[in-house]
Amino acid sequence: MNNRKWVLIDTETTGFTSPIYVVEIGAQRMLGWMPDGPPFRRLLNQNLDIPPEAARVHGYTREILERDGDSADTVYRDFAAYAGGLPIVAYNLEYDLATVLEPEWKRLGIQPIGTAGFCALRLAQRLLDPVPAGNCKLQTLRQYYRLPERGAHTALGDVETVADLLFNVLRPVAESRGISSWDDICTYVESEWFPSRIAFGKFKGRHFLDASSDKALLGWLQWLSGSTNERSASMGRWYLAQLESSETKISSSAPSRVEPVGDTQLSPTYISANTGVMVFVDLEVDQLRQLVAAARSRLAEMEAAYTKDRHAVDVTQATIFKLVRVHYQARERLRLVIDYRTKYLKILIGSGEEEAAEVAGEYVNAKNESDANYEEAAATADSRKKLSDDEEIELKSLWKKLVRLYHPDRFANQPEKLATYTQLTSAINKAKEDGNISILRQIANDPHGFILRAGWVGLDFEDAVESKNLRRLADTLQLEIVSIMDMINELHDSPEYELYTLSHKKPTLLDEVASEQIKVIASEIMELEAKAEKLIAEITELTGRDAPPIE
Repeated sequence: MNNRKWVLIDTETTGFTSPIYVVEIGAQRMLGWMPDGPPFRRLLNQNLDIPPEAARVHGYTREILERDGDSADTVYRDFAAYAGGLPIVAYNLEYDLATVLEPEWKRLGIQPIGTAGFCALRLAQRLLDPVPAGNCKLQTLRQYYRLPERGAHTALGDVETVADLLFNVLRPVAESRGISSWDDICTYVESEWFPSRIAFGKFKGRHFLDASSDKALLGWLQWLSGSTNERSASMGRWYLAQLESSETKISSSAPSRVEPVGDTQLSPTYISANTGVMVFVDLEVDQLRQLVAAARSRLAEMEAAYTKDRHAVDVTQATIFKLVRVHYQARERLRLVIDYRTKYLKILIGSGEEEAAEVAGEYVNAKNESDANYEEAAATADSRKKLSDDEEIELKSLWKKLVRLYHPDRFANQPEKLATYTQLTSAINKAKEDGNISILRQIANDPHGFILRAGWVGLDFEDAVESKNLRRLADTLQLEIVSIMDMINELHDSPEYELYTLSHKKPTLLDEVASEQIKVIASEIMELEAKAEKLIAEITELTGRDAPPIE
């Protein structure tokens, strides 16, 4: 592998609906596991409007591409010179090459560039199986293995992240399994394989090796192997063959240690090597304690990062709300007026003035409720204050204490304690979402006191020493880490976070955004006022009274 030359690529496109057009292509020539020379990155101007959902992901608009992009013919001519006919690898090769690039080259009358190499996504899925990060999304693995932040959802940024993943995470695992040459990797990736954890059905999430002691799961795998659907049958046969192989190894191995079987291992638990790569082996209590401590540290770090970013986004949104509130409220009031005047007219015509008069009372209640909601929203907005540097530092300290409270499995068979744990977790989550450091501080510094003041059943947060309980706690912490990573990714992909980051660079941006929103709302208000006036004119004409029943 060390002397093999190949090209790693990624694309950003107009979306998933055919025809798919490329708006950015990034590439890096590789020599073995290492980048070789400068990268390649170009924007393509294909004279197209970019769908908003695609632009929100990669940030490219027609205006940007017309300004900074080159024609597709020019870009692909230069890319062909850069790739030089080498094998092409991508993180989801089938999509980038077969679904995106090859149809585009055919549409443009361009000869295919390079040859198909291996799929880096499938390599990751196999080598990391069962994936401790929960999934193999590129940004999830980047965060999980603490790889450098390169620029998510840009073609070159994702290429650089895949290169980091290959060298720092996948290479040591591959080499430890004797997969060292280019041909070894291609054969490994292309050979038949299925995830060790069942991905569907009533046994979803179960490791197929559990079938060695679970007759129901074993029967299901046997049933699957006899399916009339060839893919399902192949899957079942593969699982059964792996199971038989594992049982053979167990019978011939020393009873004190369970040996790995191919890509899978028995009694899987987590361990972190010096590289940070997570693999699955049988752990002793001391190792499990180290793993739990490391997982808690990581979770605390991520919880603090999410809370800080979530609070910053909320402060930004609160600032916009305060600037535009009066206009929001005026529009909402007119919508209510139109709804209730319409309802008044309908009842007036159908049932008479006496019954229609009740609508006026309903409108007053609805208006008061709306006003109260705006007052509450305004109070919440006023409470959103930017975190100080000291508060951001304190957040990290608080979460180091709070993550020690994650023990949901321990209370699974104790309904009263589970109820307390659920309420405590809810209080932590609410404080996190509200950016309420005071509540987080109370819980972190004295969880027992917080529970006592709330009148809940007391809980024991000390770690059990049995390896079985420590494994369960380690698994729970890993799931929490994956969950918070997903929350961070979702937040960072949101337009609200984009607005926060842009306003951080340009302090006047929020005033400009608010001004634009006010213009749009003012136009809507004019239309609503016209509708409201038309309705009151009709009511006045029917009732013969000047005083409108719904103001």
